[in-house]
Amino acid sequence: MKRIAESEAVVHELRLRLDRNASNSSIPPSANPPGAPKPVVKARSRRRRGGQPGHPGSFRRRLPPERVNAVVDYIPEACAACRAPLPRESAPGDPEPTWHQVAEIPDPAVIVTEHRGHARTCPDCGAVTRAAIPAPIVAHVIGPRLAALMSYLVGRHHLSRRGVQEFVADALGIPVSLGTVGTLERQAAAALAAAHDEAGEAVRAAAAKNVDETGWKRAGAKRWLWAAATATVAFFVIHARRNWEGLKALLGEAIAGVICSDRWGTYNRLPPGQRQVCWAHLDRDFRKCVDRGGEAAAIGRAGQEASAKLFAAWWDFRQRAIDREALQAVLDPVAGALRAALERGCGCADTKAATFCENLLALYPALWLFAGIEGVEPTNNHAERVLRRGVLWRKNAFGSHSEEGCRFAERMLTVVQTLRLRHRSVLTYLEQAITAHRRGEPAPKLLG
Repeated sequence: MKRIAESEAVVHELRLRLDRNASNSSIPPSANPPGAPKPVVKARSRRRRGGQPGHPGSFRRRLPPERVNAVVDYIPEACAACRAPLPRESAPGDPEPTWHQVAEIPDPAVIVTEHRGHARTCPDCGAVTRAAIPAPIVAHVIGPRLAALMSYLVGRHHLSRRGVQEFVADALGIPVSLGTVGTLERQAAAALAAAHDEAGEAVRAAAAKNVDETGWKRAGAKRWLWAAATATVAFFVIHARRNWEGLKALLGEAIAGVICSDRWGTYNRLPPGQRQVCWAHLDRDFRKCVDRGGEAAAIGRAGQEASAKLFAAWWDFRQRAIDREALQAVLDPVAGALRAALERGCGCADTKAATFCENLLALYPALWLFAGIEGVEPTNNHAERVLRRGVLWRKNAFGSHSEEGCRFAERMLTVVQTLRLRHRSVLTYLEQAITAHRRGEPAPKLLG
C-alpha cells in the first residue's frame, strides 16, 4: 500500500508539471502547452472603435521654422468673388496662411566628404612635398552621427550586424563591411562607459528599485542579464552567475534601498525589511496551489482572495481615490487573514504546499512594504518591462560572442532604456557620446 501511495504521489506531481502554464508558473503565454487554459477574453465593448468622446486626440505636429528646409508659397492671383486682381504682398488684415508639411529623405541621404592630401613639386630642387590629411580625420571612415545610427539600430531595434550592413548600403548608399559595424560597436561601448557607471551609481543609491534577471549567452556559454530600474533610470549588467555575486555586481557590495523582486532564492539573503515580493508572481503561485487540489486548494483560494483585494486597493490608491493611510487600513485585515491561512497551511498534508506557506511566512513583512514606503510597488512589472528589450535582443542575436560584445549590450541597454524613461532622444545622445569619445573629451551626462 505504501508503494502504491508513493506511486500515486509521483504521478500526481508529474501531472502537475504537465499542467504548468502561464497562469500558474513563469512560463510565458507564447510557450503555453496545447491544453493550457484559454486566456481571459474580455466581453465585447459596445463603444465604437477609435477615440471616445472627450478624448483629446492626436494631431499632426507642425515642425518649427528652423526645422523646415524649404517653403513653397501659393498666392491667389484673382478674387474668387469678383475676379479682381490681388496684390502679391499681404495686407495687415489678411489671415495667416494655411500650412501643410511634407517630409522626405534626401537623395543621397548621406553626405560624403573626400579629404585630399595634395602634392607639389618644388621648382628649385625638384622635391615633392605632400600635405598630410590630419590624423583625427584619417582615424575614421564613418562620421559620428552615422556611427550613432548604426549602433542605435543594433542597441535599440536589435538588428543584426548584417542587417545594419544591408540597411546602410541599401537605404543610405554607403557600402560598409561587417568588420566596420563591429568596430563601431566597440567604439560605442567605450563611449558609453561613463554613462553606464553614472546610471549604476544612481540606481544603487536609490531608496527603492526593481530588480530582475534573464538568461544571456556569451559564445554559447551561459550568462545572466541583470537589470535594476527606478522610475527614471535603468541599469544592466551581464554576469556569469544568477546568484548573490551577480546581484552584488548589479547593486554593489553594500546593497542599499528596498528591492522589489520575485522569490528567486538569491534575494532571500536580503532582510525582509529591505525587499518587496512581487504580487504578480505570488498570484501565479496561489493559482498553482489551487491546481494542486486537496488542502493546497484552500491555501490558493485564500491567496487569490487576498491578491484581488490588494490590487483593488492599490488601484484606488493609484487613482487617488484613497490616501496611503486608507490604503494601509484596507490592507491590514487582508494581511491578517492571509497570515492565518498560511499558518493553517503549514500543517497540511501536501508537503509542497506546506513548504510554500512556511517560505511565505518567513518573509511575510516583504509582502507589504509597498503599503507604507513611497516609491515601492506591489509588483515587479517595471523591471520586467525594462528587461523586455534585453529578452528580444537575446532571442534575435542569441546573446554576445565576446566580453566586448557583453559590454556593448549592457551599456546600450542601460543608455537606451534610461533615455526612454526620461523621454530623451537616444540617437542624439549617442552622437554626442561618440563625438566626445573621438575628441578625447568627457562624455555627456546621461542623467543631466
